[in-house]
Amino acid sequence: MRYTDRLRQRIEKTGSRLCVGLDPRPGDGGVIFARNFLKQVIEETSIWAAAFKPNMAYFEAMGIEGIRLLEELLADVPKDIPVILDAKRSDIGETQKYYAQGYFGGWNVDAVTLNPFLGYDSIEPFLNWEGKAIYLLAVTSNPGSADFQLQKLADGRSVFELVTALGERAKSEGCVTDVGYVVGLTNSAVVLEKIPDAPLLVPGLGAQGGDLASLVASRRSAPNVVNVSRGILYAADDRGFDARARDWAEKIAAAYE
Repeated sequence: MRYTDRLRQRIEKTGSRLCVGLDPRPGDGGVIFARNFLKQVIEETSIWAAAFKPNMAYFEAMGIEGIRLLEELLADVPKDIPVILDAKRSDIGETQKYYAQGYFGGWNVDAVTLNPFLGYDSIEPFLNWEGKAIYLLAVTSNPGSADFQLQKLADGRSVFELVTALGERAKSEGCVTDVGYVVGLTNSAVVLEKIPDAPLLVPGLGAQGGDLASLVASRRSAPNVVNVSRGILYAADDRGFDARARDWAEKIAAAYE
C-alpha cells in the first residue's frame, strides 16, 4: 500500500488530521524523564493522531542515549499510525543513500522530511522505497522563508516552485515513494495555489499563529496533516495530553466542515 493511501485511511478512521510532534526538550530532566514523558504522550494522544512526528534535533541533543530512546519510542507507536521523521536531511547521493537505508530500512519510519536544495540527485536515494514518503521543504513557517523560498526567479516562478518540480518529476518517472511538501500555515495563503495536489505536512498552527482558512479553502484531495507540538506537549494549562490533542484535532476538523 502506498503511503498516501495509508495516511488517508488513518485520517478517515480517526476523523483527525492532527500530526502530534514529539519534541522532548533535553533540559527537562534528561533521557529518563524524556522517555516517560513521550511514552505518556504517545499513549494518551494516539486516538487523535493521524501521524506522529519525532524531530531528530531533540533526540540528537541527548547524545547516543537520545538516539536509543527514539528507536525505542518508534516501537511504541501503534502500527496503524504513520511516523514522519523530521530530519530535514540534505546531502550528496551516496550519503543520502545511507540516510534512506537507515530511516526506511533500519528504523522503518513511514516518511522523512528532506531539504531538497542540493538537487534531484540528492533525493533520488529515497524515491524507490515502496510504501514510504518524503516531504520536501517547500515553504516553511519561519520568517526566513522569505530569504530564499519565496524569492522570484526571472521567469516569474518562485524558488519553492523549483522544489515542487522535483516532486512532479519523481511522479512522472513512476517512483514508488510518494513525494509531499512542507508548507507552513503562516505562508499558505500566498502559495497553496502553486503547490501540486500532493500530501502536505503543515506546521505553523498554534504557537506560530497560522490560520487554517487558506488550507481548507484550497480544497486539496491529497491527504494533509497539520502538526502541533508545543500546543500539546508544553501548553501552560492543567489539562492532560489527551485533552489538548482532542481540542486541536477537533479545531482542525471543524475548519473542514
